[in-house]
Amino acid sequence: MILPIYVYGNPVLRTVSTDITPEYPKFEEIMKNLWETMYSSDGVGLAAPQVGLNIRVFVIDGSPMGEDDPICDGFKKAFINAKILEQSGEKWAFNEGCLSLPTIREDVLREAKIIIQYQDENFETHIEEYEGLQARIIQHEYDHLEAKLFIDHINPLRKRLLKKKLENIERGNVDVSYKIKLKKR
Repeated sequence: MILPIYVYGNPVLRTVSTDITPEYPKFEEIMKNLWETMYSSDGVGLAAPQVGLNIRVFVIDGSPMGEDDPICDGFKKAFINAKILEQSGEKWAFNEGCLSLPTIREDVLREAKIIIQYQDENFETHIEEYEGLQARIIQHEYDHLEAKLFIDHINPLRKRLLKKKLENIERGNVDVSYKIKLKKR
């Protein structure tokens, strides 16, 4: 089922997510819905908080970024109970967007490499190293689990300049091709 995307201003995006176990209710359905919602919204990643669930789960399909970095072509994974163990390398800028912040794109500095521990959809644990755009996509989605948005990484002056756009998103005054969920008034 395609779920609405929770947008800026919704408290679920500012709540740190919790780990889950294989017994989590409707886990398989949640995973199916995350993939389906991500694809229908033209995203390259989607975290559970973006659909109103404060659980440590996100999905990625970096294939659309394959033109920018061939290593992203076919990069499709689910990350459950993820913990970034290490971030390293020189920070580099890349223009990021987010389904929860429609119409906003900003250059964000992130570390070039990460080491992440996570579980796959069978709850098998992995520790892997990623770099470049793969690392960036993971860091962006991981931030959602930690109650952060990409605008938290830009300078305060630039963020103030986005105030009107952010207010419009919060009110639902934004033109998107997918269903959105506003905070309750």
